[in-house]
Parts: sequence; C-alpha cells; structure tokens
Amino acid sequence: MKMPVKKSSLGRGLNALLGADSTTAADQVTNVLPIDQIDPNPFQPRTTFDEQEIASLVESIQANGVLTPILVRSAEGGRYQIVAGERRWRASQVVGLMEIPVYIRDVDDALALEMAIVENEQRDNLTAVESARAYKRLIEEFSYSQQDVATRIGISRTHVSNLLRLLQLPLAIQGLVENRKLDMGQARALIGLVEAEALRIADLAMKDGWSTRKVEEEVKKIGKPSVAKSTVEMDASVVALSDELAKLLSLPVNIKQSKRGFGMVQIEFSSKKELEFVTKLLRNKI
Repeated sequence: MKMPVKKSSLGRGLNALLGADSTTAADQVTNVLPIDQIDPNPFQPRTTFDEQEIASLVESIQANGVLTPILVRSAEGGRYQIVAGERRWRASQVVGLMEIPVYIRDVDDALALEMAIVENEQRDNLTAVESARAYKRLIEEFSYSQQDVATRIGISRTHVSNLLRLLQLPLAIQGLVENRKLDMGQARALIGLVEAEALRIADLAMKDGWSTRKVEEEVKKIGKPSVAKSTVEMDASVVALSDELAKLLSLPVNIKQSKRGFGMVQIEFSSKKELEFVTKLLRNKI
C-alpha cells in the first residue's frame, strides 16, 4: 500500500505520469483529426476557462497554427476524448479550424483524470477547491489513498489532506474560493464555523482585504469548537513521538494528553485501503 515518494510527477510533467521519460515510437506519430470528432475530457477538473487565456491562444493559432498537438484517447463510436490540451482545442474552434494535430494514447479513466490535474496545476489554473474535488474523485471513484494521490500528482500528503478539508466548508464559501475571491489560507480558517458566521467573516475579508492571519484572529474571537479543557499542551517528547508515528504511517496523527498524563491517539485515514495498512502494521509490531 505504501508507495515510494517520487520527487514530483507534477514537476516532471505529463511524461512522468505516462511513464515516458523518453518518447516512444507511438508518441512520435502525429495524427490529424476533425475537431468535431473530438470531445472534451469528462474528467476535466476546471469548471471555467479564462477568456483572456483563450483569446491569447486564438491569436497565436491564427498566426502560427497549432504548434503542439493535443493528447487524445479513443472513445466509443469512433470518437476521441481529450486527455490534455483542451484550451488549444477550444481556441482552434474559435479560429474556425476544421482539423487539429493530435497524439493518440491508450489512457484509462484514472490516468485521464491525473493528467488533467497535472496539466492544469502546472499552469496554476486550478483553484484549491477544484483541486480538492479532483483529488476526492480519485479517492472515491478509483480507490486511491491520500498518499497515492500525493505520490502520483507530486505533492505532499499533508497538502492533499489540507485541500480535502476545504470540502467541509459551506458551498457558498467553496464558491468564493472557486471564483478566487478567497484564497486557500483564508478559507481554511473558516472550517468548522456555521455558514452564517463563515459568510460574515468572508465578506469582511473580501471587503477590507484581510490577510489569512487577520481572518484567523477574527475566527478566534467568536470561538471555534475546541478540545476539552482537560487537554493540555504536549511536552516535546510526546510531540516527537507523534511526528515519528505520522512519518511511519504516512497519515495524520493527533495525540491528546490530559493533565494527569492519560489521553488518546487519533489516526486519520481516508479509505479502507489505508485502514487495512495501519491494521497490518500494528499487528506486525505488537
């Protein structure tokens, strides 16, 4: 279950996901397909496409044509689905092109979603909520663990967990993040608040240009759900043990300790696969 962590699939680009550090003979063949024979990626995590980006691509294509083929996969009925390059496909339609150069690859649904995420995140096109929804889809539809997502996309396990927590926010707050009116840090500070309070603080943050720290301070004033009063700050040795356990499991670990010395250990998991891994590891250690 525990997968070796690569430096960064995201940083190395789509070839890393395809397992193609060197281009294969099949990849070198450029095909030309009718634009109306190609459908958008059903796993596209982006909910909107920036009109200025499309307009810039339109100008480029009018001047030079489509310089980089888009990546597609075969679909039912003799059609094709975009894996990467949807902006070029959309811009080509605006220009009025009838055909577009393509690379055709055999890609399954899970990889199609991974590649759409990577392509967009390389350009910083996805909002935090769009990324979170895409990661959740990998977990729920394709049985990925959070560590699997982190390894394949090329980010930290903690970052995956933090993004997924954004989906606990009221939909109205998620919408503000999607529209880039709130950033990830500001939104995270609102997790756990009732919707009315979250919206009130969000409105103030947008109106007055609050920093993440300012939002956090405002949230503290109204009080978020907190641990029991008997819980005390952990000493350095307990913190070290918590960090060691989290590193061993590759999962978030939270230790709560009372003044009397007793407490509990919480291990967060996001799938049955991760729970089975923890259980197996504990059995082997006991």
